[in-house]
Amino acid sequence: MKLQIQIKMNEDLFIRNPEHTELGRNIIKHSIQLIAHTGFEAFTFKKLAEDIGTTEAGIYRYFENKHRVLIYIISWYWGWLEYQISFVTNNVSDPVIKLKKVIKLLATTVEDDTKTNYVNENLLHQIIISEGSKAYLTKQVGEDNKHQFFKPYKDLCAVIGNIILECKPKYKYPRSLATTIIEMAHFQNFFMHNLPSLTDFGKSKSESEIILFLNDLVFSSIKKS
Repeated sequence: MKLQIQIKMNEDLFIRNPEHTELGRNIIKHSIQLIAHTGFEAFTFKKLAEDIGTTEAGIYRYFENKHRVLIYIISWYWGWLEYQISFVTNNVSDPVIKLKKVIKLLATTVEDDTKTNYVNENLLHQIIISEGSKAYLTKQVGEDNKHQFFKPYKDLCAVIGNIILECKPKYKYPRSLATTIIEMAHFQNFFMHNLPSLTDFGKSKSESEIILFLNDLVFSSIKKS
């Protein structure tokens, strides 16, 4: 029996739930492929429709605009990542080992998950690295926040923050450190491949070095407090 992961999505993100139809699932699948290959700026519903073999009007029946699509797939990733953290830390009692497992998960290339047949997590991880901040670095971030579009990200940070508190219950900045770990893991990866002079990993292109750096940063911060 093949298990399927079901991520609950904010219904305000879409007009019609894309998970309920073949066209909807194709919209998600091909959106991830197009954004990964062309970038979010070049991504349009016209190109998406051509790629799927449907009409723009058909896509607009599911999503109001391409920014909602971006928030949808990124939110989906955060929900999936929270599930992965739960899985890799299950039955691990030592909070330090838990946190190291989380850091490794965040800083390592993601493989496509066979339990999600229309989402390519490897490509989605690339989008998170290069396009993720575009979901909230907008003028309408306040309005989007009112609709709780960023709740999956906040929930993920809360999970990591709680693991940090398991390591050091009196640590003052668990959520700030949690968001730092997430963003730093992705920014360092992006810089390593695109702006190497902004990192110490430009020559090696080594994710393992990013993991070592994050471990040093995180546990040094926790110990000093």
